[in-house]
Amino acid sequence: MSVVPDIELHDGVKIPQLGFGVFQVPLDETKAAVRSAIEAGYRHIDTAAIYGNEEGVGQAIAESGVPRDELFIVTKLWNEAQGYDSTLRAFDESLGKLGIDVLDLYLIHWPSPHRNAYVDTWKAFEKLHKDGRIRSIGVSNFHAEHLDRLVQETELRPTINQIELHPRLPQQELRLANAKYDIVTEAWSPLARAAEKETGLFDEPALKEISEKHGKTIAQVVLRWHIQLGNVVIPKSVKPARIAENIDVFDFALDEADLAAIAKLETGDRVGPNPATATF
Repeated sequence: MSVVPDIELHDGVKIPQLGFGVFQVPLDETKAAVRSAIEAGYRHIDTAAIYGNEEGVGQAIAESGVPRDELFIVTKLWNEAQGYDSTLRAFDESLGKLGIDVLDLYLIHWPSPHRNAYVDTWKAFEKLHKDGRIRSIGVSNFHAEHLDRLVQETELRPTINQIELHPRLPQQELRLANAKYDIVTEAWSPLARAAEKETGLFDEPALKEISEKHGKTIAQVVLRWHIQLGNVVIPKSVKPARIAENIDVFDFALDEADLAAIAKLETGDRVGPNPATATF
């Protein structure tokens, strides 16, 4: 059994609030990593076509022994496949690699506004949803203006917007834009790649103090911060001990002083591309 609570999306589909991401996990390591995650209690697995590891995710879930209806599988359409017909083809390819009949959540990976194709892409998503091949449809890395256009020109609102979000970049304005349409905010790079020393987040004295106060690791403190913000969050690791640690965040709570201290860590710095200017 998983200890992770569900969040209900506006279409009635429920998503486990904490999932397991496999960004930059090599294909030959993916099956073992996902197997460790499932054994640790994760039921929400997040991959993407561009990650090149959908087959590994599929192998792990097939061999897990966990009933398919207890797992929540997410993948994403890559930018080069945007467009109505190409989206339908790319979806079939991803589903084949995952070895499943129905996908729980499909995301447009980036808006790629220079392609001007995300509206047609979304209409293909709507068809796949109507045909019962996807339970829920959403987006990733969309800014407010991209969400506005989708809502104005299509039938269904996205259920989720998966964005870079961490204490350095809490994305208050974009979270409000999501909430305007009852879109759940999901955080990628939730730890700001702190283990890779890109942001120095884990060296912050405030986080060390909160960690010691609660008897939790800094990573657990930051993941708990996400949970209390109401974000869906998808930490990733290939180390079984770290995978188990990251899901162990439901037996403590941050208080107002903790949250105020974390709020002061905002710098606006990104660890990934800015969706407004990204041209890949």
